[in-house]
Amino acid sequence: MNPKAVLGDELRKLVESRMKDNLGGIEETLLRIFSSQKLSLEDLRETIRSLEESFEMLSQKWNLQILYILFLRETTSFGQMKKILGVNSRTLSDKMKILTRYGFLTRAVEQGPPLRVRYTLSTKGRNTILLALPFLYYASGNLV
Repeated sequence: MNPKAVLGDELRKLVESRMKDNLGGIEETLLRIFSSQKLSLEDLRETIRSLEESFEMLSQKWNLQILYILFLRETTSFGQMKKILGVNSRTLSDKMKILTRYGFLTRAVEQGPPLRVRYTLSTKGRNTILLALPFLYYASGNLV
């Protein structure tokens, strides 16, 4: 599927414009921080190490897809998520547990019969996918 076609020209231009503004603000803030604080090599190493765990967890197969689906659907059951992704139960269960443990998802058990489990994005999960989507479009070369 072509992401440009999915995003649409008008929406793509809006996202590009907002990203340009946001990137400029982020760069200005970071330059201000770095110029006022002299980071040692050890400080830099520690900062990178602290980000690695989150990066590795989010870049694992299925994790961003799960967040994206929940962003679009707001809430979904385990069974619905399994059908959408076409993944086996064990893998999906492991992924949902990890995302819940890291605070990206909330899990609600609805008493039955049958017993149902529904997942929604936490604020952290919602903010993460809102930050990740423009980054992924940009990194894939679909935004300028």
